[in-house]
Amino acid sequence: MLNSRFAKVAIAVLLIASFFTFAACGSKQPQSADSGNLSGNITVAGSTALQPLAEQAARMFMEKYPNVAITVQGGGSGTGLTQVVQGAIDIGNSDIFAEEKLDANTAKSLVDHKVAVVGFAVVVNKDVTVDNLTQQQLIDIFTGKITNWKDVGGPDMKIVIINRPASSGTRATFKKVVLKGQEEAQGFALTEDSSGAVKKAVADTKGAISYLALSYVDDTVKALKYEGVEPTAQNIIDGKYPIWSYEHMYTKGEPTGAAKAFLDFMMSDEVQKGPLTKLGFIPVTEMKTK
Repeated sequence: MLNSRFAKVAIAVLLIASFFTFAACGSKQPQSADSGNLSGNITVAGSTALQPLAEQAARMFMEKYPNVAITVQGGGSGTGLTQVVQGAIDIGNSDIFAEEKLDANTAKSLVDHKVAVVGFAVVVNKDVTVDNLTQQQLIDIFTGKITNWKDVGGPDMKIVIINRPASSGTRATFKKVVLKGQEEAQGFALTEDSSGAVKKAVADTKGAISYLALSYVDDTVKALKYEGVEPTAQNIIDGKYPIWSYEHMYTKGEPTGAAKAFLDFMMSDEVQKGPLTKLGFIPVTEMKTK
């Protein structure tokens, strides 16, 4: 009798232990399988305007998939396009279409993944009292015809232009949309390589003017109206504010593996309704004008 009772208790204990083991394994299996099946290294470089979003999305992705390592670098749109063509990186970030920087045959080798829309604002040092500039005034300033803020309703102060290098997609957009293709003045202008460096230079330099992606604009600089219109996401969506571009993530051929999964993640609600909008970008699907 004693042996029979002991056997029944032992069986019951085994059954309970098996149940909890199965439940625990069952609850962890999907996460473990997902993270275990996806692995590899991804290198992303190019547009510094897109860099904050790419970096944040990469951190989120690596938390979900710990066997994937993503490195995000800047360098400018031209650098991103050139390096992805050469196979030096997996994804090239760009504020402009590849056809605007590369020859037609080379551009055809790349696959375009539009992940967002970015707006750009004209920014000045906070000591500048001007609140609005017209397109013609900006053309005259950036081509060197106007050199003092008093000529556009501001203080008697020298205008200091902060330019971007030739590899910059932000510069290409500004030159195309605002300057009508005219060349910027070089003799008395400063040049900064990245959006972060531009913001710091404008904030620290009396009389400075430049342009930045909305994702970089904060209270250290002053954003100006363009033709009387504020640089806001809603004004861009409504077609009232014209200084914007698509944010592209280019791959050489169709992406596979971890790179494809990361690009799919960029278009997920987790990114599109999360860091993308919080950083001042606009989902491509919200644009009323193309």
